Amino acid sequence: MTTTDDRLRILRMIEQGQISAEEGARLLEAITDHRARTRVEARARSLRVVVTDLHSRRQKINVTIPASLVSVGLKLGARLFPRDASVTNDDVLRAIERDTPGRIFELQDLEEGERIEIFVE
Repeated sequence: MTTTDDRLRILRMIEQGQISAEEGARLLEAITDHRARTRVEARARSLRVVVTDLHSRRQKINVTIPASLVSVGLKLGARLFPRDASVTNDDVLRAIERDTPGRIFELQDLEEGERIEIFVE
C-alpha cells in the first residue's frame, strides 16, 4: 500500500467518524515521519567521528556509525557535541538528509589536546 492510499484511508476514517480529526492528524504525521526516515536510511549514509591528538597528530578514535543508528541515538537523547558547540544534533540529522558528504563539524579542545571531526559519508 502506498502512502497516498494510507492518507486517503485515514481521511475516509475521519469523514466516517471512525476516528477524530486529531487522531487522523497524528496518523498522517506518523506516515510522513516514517517516509522521511525511510528515505534517509535508504541512502545508507553513515557518520564518521575522528578524534586526533593535537600533540602527536595520531588518531585516538576513528569510528563509523550507520545513519539509522545516529537517528535512533539522537532521539533517545544522546548528545554528540559539547554544550558550547556551534552544531546541534538537529544539524547532524539535516546534514545526513541533505545527502551531501563531507565534514560537518570540527572542534579543537585545547584543554584535552584533541581535535574532533565529524563527517557524513
